[in-house]
Amino acid sequence: GAGVALRRRFSASRFLGDVRAYGATYFTYVGRAVQYILATDERPDDRDNPLRMGFGTEAGAVDAARFAERFGVRLVEGYGSSEGGAAIQRSAGTPAGAIGRATPGDDLAVVDAATRRECPPAEFDADGRLLNGAAAIGELVNRGRTPFEGYWRNEDAHAQRVRDGWYWTGDLFYRDREGFLYFAGRTDDRLRVDSENLAPAMIENILARYEHAAAVAVYGVPDPVAGDQVMATLALRGTDPAEPFDPLGFAEFLLSQADLGTKMAPRFVRIVGRMPVTATNKVHRVGLRREGFRCADPVWWRPPGESGYRSLTDADVTALSQEYAAHGRSELLDR
Repeated sequence: GAGVALRRRFSASRFLGDVRAYGATYFTYVGRAVQYILATDERPDDRDNPLRMGFGTEAGAVDAARFAERFGVRLVEGYGSSEGGAAIQRSAGTPAGAIGRATPGDDLAVVDAATRRECPPAEFDADGRLLNGAAAIGELVNRGRTPFEGYWRNEDAHAQRVRDGWYWTGDLFYRDREGFLYFAGRTDDRLRVDSENLAPAMIENILARYEHAAAVAVYGVPDPVAGDQVMATLALRGTDPAEPFDPLGFAEFLLSQADLGTKMAPRFVRIVGRMPVTATNKVHRVGLRREGFRCADPVWWRPPGESGYRSLTDADVTALSQEYAAHGRSELLDR
């Protein structure tokens, strides 16, 4: 019996007006919609709205808190594969940063894709930093029954999704000792820096605290020798176009984050006017990862052995390309 209002295209600036015009009490979101709503100019009557709750994915704990403070509306994060193969249910007592536990009837596990063994529980330090990411991060699978019947006329895709009788989500997670699950990114987003597995979603949640960030994306670019280096793309808000990024202030911000491990700090920082997204308003990480630091947007980087950021020049890109070639990894830059 509920009424549903659909806009042809998402508009952050018209969101609150639509909510009021249609008397909306509930809304759903995906991707970076919440961040762009928060990037609009604040008004003294922002809390004058009929909303009671929002439900979706990828808002992040920091932006959810900002949304609640500004609009007086609680956001609830959830997880479910589009194919119906796995779902996670949020419940009372879910820790900050976690999505929830498996829904009743699902036999969800975080496993090592190579060994098929279940990963050990996550260990955290006093600041909430994940200590055993290399061992604890794995792919979320459903070992029980699912309603997923397969992909239409695409047996190869089906074979990738269903293996050994298990449904493989393609998403990275880690689980604490109480069974709460934490999203760590897509399997394609896996980061391995100095032989340590890092969760891009965890780094994104930390960088989202940066007061000038409207949206954040974290992904890996190849290291010249082995593994990956961390790269972040930031869409900024409320800054002078002549000075769009403060490298010193950003470096100081990173140093002040107690739960940011030394290997998590971005080596490269790309600054965009608006985060590139897919048709479903999710960050277009494939495109960002493919372009890496060789892009038209301004890129700042932290050279090895240095603590601060400086602008990445054409000469720097040439020198880096030569370093990749010297170690036989040039082809990785073009993937």
